[in-house]
Amino acid sequence: MTDLDQLTQSLARNLKHWRAERGFTLDALAARAGVSRGMIIQIEQARTNPSVGTTVKIADALGVSITTLLDYEQGPQVRIVAPEEAVRLWSTDAGSFTTLLVGAEAPGPYELWDWRLMPGDNSSSDPHPPGTVELLHVRAGTLTLVVDGEEHEVPAGASATFEAKVAHGYRNDGAEPVEMTMSVIIPPVR
Repeated sequence: MTDLDQLTQSLARNLKHWRAERGFTLDALAARAGVSRGMIIQIEQARTNPSVGTTVKIADALGVSITTLLDYEQGPQVRIVAPEEAVRLWSTDAGSFTTLLVGAEAPGPYELWDWRLMPGDNSSSDPHPPGTVELLHVRAGTLTLVVDGEEHEVPAGASATFEAKVAHGYRNDGAEPVEMTMSVIIPPVR
């Protein structure tokens, strides 16, 4: 079984688990996530690998982190994630990528990400649920952070935080790679 097959099976199993845990029907989850009922069925039957954006929307609608959606059987209170176990969710041919390092569910989903954006690359995100906060620290390069259409320069060594309930994105307009660490804190589903 390939890594992609394992990811597909894990996502299918966990989506079924968390949808049942939350008591959401297929239609209710589809409406909350803004994705089609058919897409959710395909994911639960392990017949498709959704885009990162679709996966984020479903995780947000369920009120869980992507880490939890990919593997809810986390075991004891201490969880060590080896570098080879971190989940790469997005990449470009130019060498940009995002890696979900680790996530937790206290008191709502909390995620820690490693990002690399190559010169000229960008990544955009739909709004997250109200109350979602992102924190980031740029280790190298200069990040152009775009929040609700407004651009903010974040140089190496600087940090930023913002409410992620609006469209937002990350862009590298510079000549060297941008490397950053980002945390996402998502409020629990009520």
